Amino acid sequence: MRARLTKDFRFEAAHTLPSLPEDHKCRRMHGHSFKVEISIEGEVDETIGWVYDHKRISEAMRPLLELMDHGYLNDIEGLESPTIERMAGWFWKKLAPQLPGLAEIVIYETPTARCSFRGEF
Repeated sequence: MRARLTKDFRFEAAHTLPSLPEDHKCRRMHGHSFKVEISIEGEVDETIGWVYDHKRISEAMRPLLELMDHGYLNDIEGLESPTIERMAGWFWKKLAPQLPGLAEIVIYETPTARCSFRGEF
């Protein structure tokens, strides 16, 4: 049996999008309440009944969230222009080596705007 499990994380952060035109409102510093969904896919272990231990996902995310929460995202190496698309790729590069079966990362910038990424660079 195959299944996908998803664990959600939240953090608050500010950013600017310096590559946008001067008159675009998102070029100015602003902040968001981000939500990140990390999905792992694989075979359900018949002995214990799950695909993956949620704790492993939390442990992999902990240092990344500590770096980002209540920070200025542009100051983080690799996020100098932190769109949610670039953030999804950044998370993927950091998490994939630690989380076999990583299937998808979804980042919500607002309750109605999000990006999903499945590791295709």
